[in-house]
Amino acid sequence: MKIFWMVIAGLCVVSAGAFLLQRDFEKAFIVAVAGAIAWFLNYRVQMREIVDQADKDNENDLSDEK
Repeated sequence: MKIFWMVIAGLCVVSAGAFLLQRDFEKAFIVAVAGAIAWFLNYRVQMREIVDQADKDNENDLSDEK
């Protein structure tokens, strides 16, 4: 899922650049915002995986102490 959001973000950046070259600033802004949202969703997926792994490690540590 991480790769998917990064690809979407990259495509949005390229598309926004193309719209800027065409001087269509409204479309460029909308596509750039969509790219930023895709980047934040990618970041969210990465953080969720890190938190889940930390929770599993914490559960393992607690079960070892008993």
